Amino acid sequence: MLLLSRAVAPGLRQACRLKSTPARLCIRACCTDDSFQPQRSSFTFSGGNSSPRRWRVAGTLLGLGAVLACHDRQCRASQESPRRYTREEVKSHSSLETGVWVTLGCEVFDITEFVDIHPGGASKLMLAAGGPLEPFWALYAVHNQPHVREILAEYKIGELSPDDKAPSVLKTSDPYADDPTRHSALKVNTQRPFNAEPPPELLTENYITPNPIFFTRNHLPVPNVDPDTYRLNVAGPPGGQSLCLSLDDLYQFPKHEVTVTLQCAGNRRSEMTQFKEVRGLEWSLGAISTARWAGARLCDVLAQAGHQLCETEAHVCFEGLDSDPTGTPYGASIPLARAMDPEAEVLLAYEMNGQPLPRDHGFPVRVVVPGVVGARHVKWLGRVSVEPEESFSHWQRRDYKGFSPSVDWDTVDFDSAPSIQELPVQSAITQPKEGETIEAGEVTVRGYAWSGGGRAVVRVDVSLDGGLTWQVAELEGEEQRARKAWAWRLWHLQAPLPAGKKELNIVCKAVDDSYNVQPDTVAPIWNLRGVLNNAWHRVHVHVAP
Repeated sequence: MLLLSRAVAPGLRQACRLKSTPARLCIRACCTDDSFQPQRSSFTFSGGNSSPRRWRVAGTLLGLGAVLACHDRQCRASQESPRRYTREEVKSHSSLETGVWVTLGCEVFDITEFVDIHPGGASKLMLAAGGPLEPFWALYAVHNQPHVREILAEYKIGELSPDDKAPSVLKTSDPYADDPTRHSALKVNTQRPFNAEPPPELLTENYITPNPIFFTRNHLPVPNVDPDTYRLNVAGPPGGQSLCLSLDDLYQFPKHEVTVTLQCAGNRRSEMTQFKEVRGLEWSLGAISTARWAGARLCDVLAQAGHQLCETEAHVCFEGLDSDPTGTPYGASIPLARAMDPEAEVLLAYEMNGQPLPRDHGFPVRVVVPGVVGARHVKWLGRVSVEPEESFSHWQRRDYKGFSPSVDWDTVDFDSAPSIQELPVQSAITQPKEGETIEAGEVTVRGYAWSGGGRAVVRVDVSLDGGLTWQVAELEGEEQRARKAWAWRLWHLQAPLPAGKKELNIVCKAVDDSYNVQPDTVAPIWNLRGVLNNAWHRVHVHVAP
């Protein structure tokens, strides 16, 4: 009996170790013989030791061992020789009723159970139902990452038959082939879509960020818009007249200029990832830049279309000319009260630092919303409307929201949190760099500070000893007006090095005119999307002997 137990136990352990998807494969392999019907066995032991009973028990265990051994062998065989499917078979599984199958390369996956939990929404995933993922991964290249492939691998059910050649229609054109050229100094996070930031040493060399190294945040391929045929559609109020504006029409509105800092909600996400993994682009501290923008004020254009402030809640919704395979454009919205306020200085911008907008930054027209997260500054603007609810865009309703550190992807409810608009107070060190060796004697620390909502930065504190003692940095750049401080302050501190120190832990924190101050660590502000990281920025450097 001990020998039999030793023979059966490994089979049981092996069966228990099988993951859910391989188990489905193995069950199919083991049940191809319809004549096999499992029988219930009753084990009744009494004080007797009759030989026939012992042999019946032994026979039962031997039978169980044989079944498990067969199961184990067929499981291994199914893994070594996966089931083959034709493209027509895959195509027939394109709905929740038939099951949702997709292919990637030569592999076939049954993703029916994943459809409802797809972070991008079920409708986006269903576009690939019954067919290949490649055309969609070419557009949403962020999927091509190890953790995404690991998730997909759990749903593998087989492979495409090698005799079933891919149809020529799969040779789709590259949606990013017409993207503009970029500056080689940019630190690239993703190529498709293109997302990049300037290196810290260039970021604060100038108060105004040069156009070629201004950080770039794209969600989709960059549209190539003909300025001569461009039209901006502005929907009028009920019973009113809508506008269809050319660039020349926009030029007829009073030209307004304003210096504004744009910051991505994911700026400094990489530091949050070091504390605990999040999902999103690994931005360092450069997803922020400043430019002098010029264009027509949104309030003037909305007034021309017949809009005015109302007592009920309303939102101005923007749609870009960049779109996904379904034709769904990038979209976002801001409250109507902000859009209609001349003091908020919201622009339909057509110039950036005295030049027409670069393609990466919204040519020919983009929205600029001072003091508000970059996700609302819609580029390649195609349509403006006033609605009773905020934009139904994925990027307004299912992204760019903050949550408690206790919320994870199994419990997140995007409807429970407001969309990010104004950003919290922020600062970061751009000089010296992390891990740099500096000369003994004196150190110069440089960086930027900014706060959302037009709140002015009134002070930046710098510590050379990890936050034990502090010194006040000198602020640079344009003076800021109360409630209209739309741009950052650059700052620097020149200080003698503490005697005998071989290493420095440099820290900075900013204070705005509402006396908001940055939290000291990431832990209490961590969230699953890695947004709104404004913890003290820390740089560790070595001191040359």
